[in-house]
Amino acid sequence: MNATTTNKPLESLNIFSFKGIQMRTFHITWLTFFVCFFGWFGLAPLMPAIRADLGLTKPQIGNIIIAAVSATIFARLIVGKLCDTWGPRKTYTALLVLGSIPVMFVGLAHDYTTFLLFRLAIGTIGASFVITQFHTSMMFAPKIKGTANAVAGGWGNLGGGITQLAMPVIMAMIVGFGYTKPEAWRLAMIFPGVLMLIMAFVYYRYTKDTPNGNFDEIDRSVATGEKVSFGKAVSDIRVWALALAYGCCFGMEITFDGVAALYFFDNFKMAETEAGFWAMLFGGMNIFARALGGIVADKVGNKYGMRGKGVLLAGMLLLEGVGIMLFAQAGNLPMAILAMVTFALFLKMSNGSTYAIVPFVNPKAVGVISGVVGAGGNVGGMLMGFLFKSQSITYGQAFLYIGCIVAVVGVLLFLVNFGKAVVVEPAESELQLN
Repeated sequence: MNATTTNKPLESLNIFSFKGIQMRTFHITWLTFFVCFFGWFGLAPLMPAIRADLGLTKPQIGNIIIAAVSATIFARLIVGKLCDTWGPRKTYTALLVLGSIPVMFVGLAHDYTTFLLFRLAIGTIGASFVITQFHTSMMFAPKIKGTANAVAGGWGNLGGGITQLAMPVIMAMIVGFGYTKPEAWRLAMIFPGVLMLIMAFVYYRYTKDTPNGNFDEIDRSVATGEKVSFGKAVSDIRVWALALAYGCCFGMEITFDGVAALYFFDNFKMAETEAGFWAMLFGGMNIFARALGGIVADKVGNKYGMRGKGVLLAGMLLLEGVGIMLFAQAGNLPMAILAMVTFALFLKMSNGSTYAIVPFVNPKAVGVISGVVGAGGNVGGMLMGFLFKSQSITYGQAFLYIGCIVAVVGVLLFLVNFGKAVVVEPAESELQLN
C-alpha cells in the first residue's frame, strides 16, 4: 500500500463508505461514543424509578446530576493528554474496559451515598468524546475536519437520545419477566456495560491511531508534529473562549439529558416511557443538527476563515439562549416541545461549530486543546446542575437563568478574534491557513 496516496487523511467524507482505515475508524469511533452514552446516561431516564426506590430528595438528585458530569472534567483533561502521547486506540480501549465496571455494578447501590459514588465513577465515561474528536481529526484533511468531527460527534451524541427511550423499555421488559422495578433498573444497567466491553474489543482490534499506523509503529512527528507543553497549548485565549462556548452548548446538552425525563414526568404527569420519548426527541436531533453545524462552519471557514467560524458560533449560541428562555416559559406540552426542538437545533449546531474550530487553534496540540474544551463543556454542565439542586427555584426558573447566561456568552463571543495567527512550523503552515 502506498503511504503517500492511500494512507493519508481523507479530503472528503462519504458516510456510506467503510473502505480504508480512515472510514473504518470513523464509523467505529462514532459508534463507540454512541454506546458510551448508554453507559454514561443510561440511569437518567430510570431516575423516576430510582428516586422512588432509594427515597431521593430534590437536592440529592441535584448532586447526582452534578456527579454525572463533574468527574468527566478531570477525565477529559487526562484523556486529552493520553491521546497525544499514548494514542487514541489504547486510550479508548482502557476507558471502555474501566468504565464498564461501575456501569454493570451500579445495581449494587442500595442507598444515596453509594449510588452517588457509582454515578461519579460512571461520569468518567464522558471523556470518550475527546477521543472520538481527536481520532476523527487524525483521519481527515483540514478542509473537511469540521464536518467529520461534527458528524462523528453528532451520531455519537445520538446515543444520549436513544438511551432516554431504550433504557425505560429495557426496564419494562425486565418487569414483564416478573421482576420488581427496584430489581429491574439494576439489571437493566448490565446491558450498556456489556456493550462497552464488546466495543473495547472492536476498537482495539479494528482501528489504528493514524492513517499510517499506530503511534508505536510510526514516526510521531509525521503524524502529529512535535509535542507542545500543556501550558503553552492553553495560553491561547481562544482555547478558553471555546471552553466557555462549549460549556454553554454541550454543558446544557448533558444537563438536559440528565433532567429531561424527570422534567416531563413531573410537569406533564406522564409515564416513564412517554417522558423518555420526549427526552429522546431532544437527543435524536443529533442525527443531523450537530453535523449541520460542522458543515456550515466548514463552508463559512472556507470563505471567511477562522474569524467567520467564530462569528457563526457566537450567533448560534445567542439563538440557543433565546430558545432555552422560550422553553422555560412554555405553559403546555406542545409549546414546550416546539421550544425544545428550536433550542436543541442551535445548541447542537453550536457543538459542531465549536469542534470545527478546535483542531486549528494549534495543530500540534489537538489532544490537549480538545481535552480542555471538552472539559469546559462538563464544567458548564456541573454549574448548571447546581441550579437544579436548589430547593428555592423550580426547574423552569433554572432553565430561564441558563438561557439568559447562554445568550450573554453568545454576545461576548462576537468580540473574540478566532482568526488570530498561531506560530507553527513551515510544514504545518498550510494546515493553519485552511
